[in-house]
Amino acid sequence: MSETVLREGDGNIFMINVFDVEPENQQELARVMSEGADKHIRNRPGCLSVNILTSRDGKRLLYVAQWSSKDGIKAAMGDPDIQAVRDRAAELAKPDPHAYTVYSLHHPDAPQD
Repeated sequence: MSETVLREGDGNIFMINVFDVEPENQQELARVMSEGADKHIRNRPGCLSVNILTSRDGKRLLYVAQWSSKDGIKAAMGDPDIQAVRDRAAELAKPDPHAYTVYSLHHPDAPQD
């Protein structure tokens, strides 16, 4: 079983892209992004995981890529195949990408400070 692991202070970077999408385009966008992640992202140096989430109302898609370094992200973004996926995604929806790090995590079974 594969998992995405979030830890405070591990230095990993999350590239999170929130797409506003028309409900009739959400599944096509999900297919495009999933295919792109499978073919061009997941095996790149520094890529730890890619997760694609679709909103239940069909109006958003959340693309979360976890990377171990900025260099891996920069190299990936320079790849023409990845740019083609990004261009196709932008035809289907309005992207809003940003880089994030983990600030804090909260779980019901974790001890309180």
